[in-house]
Amino acid sequence: MKDCFSTYHPVVNLVYFALVLGCAMFLLHPVCLVIALLCGAGYALCLNGKKALGLCLKGVLPMMVFAAVLNPIFSHEGVTILAWLPSGNPLTLESILYGLAAAGMLGGVVLWFSCFSAVITSDKFVYLFGRVIPALSLVLSMALRFVPRFLQQLKVVTRAQKCIGRDPSRGSLFHRVRCAGAILKIMISWALENGIDTADSMKSRGYGLPGRTAFSVYRFDRRDGQALAVIALLGGAVLAGAAFGGLTWRYFPSVKWSTAPLSLCVLAAYAALCAFPIILNRKEERKWKALRSKI
Repeated sequence: MKDCFSTYHPVVNLVYFALVLGCAMFLLHPVCLVIALLCGAGYALCLNGKKALGLCLKGVLPMMVFAAVLNPIFSHEGVTILAWLPSGNPLTLESILYGLAAAGMLGGVVLWFSCFSAVITSDKFVYLFGRVIPALSLVLSMALRFVPRFLQQLKVVTRAQKCIGRDPSRGSLFHRVRCAGAILKIMISWALENGIDTADSMKSRGYGLPGRTAFSVYRFDRRDGQALAVIALLGGAVLAGAAFGGLTWRYFPSVKWSTAPLSLCVLAAYAALCAFPIILNRKEERKWKALRSKI
């Protein structure tokens, strides 16, 4: 099923990801970290399916384990000493908890950035920033498109080279290096030629010139206004709650957190904000099933 949130106006997508990524990077409350991590993984699965599962298991999980283990080894702050390391430094509960928090923050940010790259495509990026920073937006949009196109072209070139007996995975070491060098040469030539063609094409269309008009398929309608209002309301509640101490959590020198009733309300708002695209997808799925049942 197509992602429902991706069909909204680019401004709505940008505001949402700016709020979610900002909160994921700066809110170190454990519940906030768990919410960001779970919702990021859930939305990545909605967008990319098995590919997102591979990213979680092969990329995010080892990185989180590495961050969680590394922090207690080099950070020895905290008053609750659990054991003594062979180096003579203490192993504290606070350093372990902070390592887990850093790992959760890192994993959540990576997952949400993967969602960002899937939703904010190059055409949306150019639409958002093409008139404000035309040169930079063009460079960034080309960079965002370059990696997937390069990998796709690399597969095509590698298959073509195998068909003519230049398989870089077989044969002697000299043969493999020679074949890999030939593929690298072809890919560099392709990348340079593709960049020149793109630049010439954009220049011939008057990209960046003052007064230039541009066609756009994006129109801000009532649905976008309602979604933006909900996102702004939830994001404002989270930011206001954090500013007034509703999400206070201290790791050093001892663990201390806010027990105010406001915290539960702010956490609920943050959970609703992070789960907003997933809720939209589930709502659209139920609507589609209801329409199919009437046929």
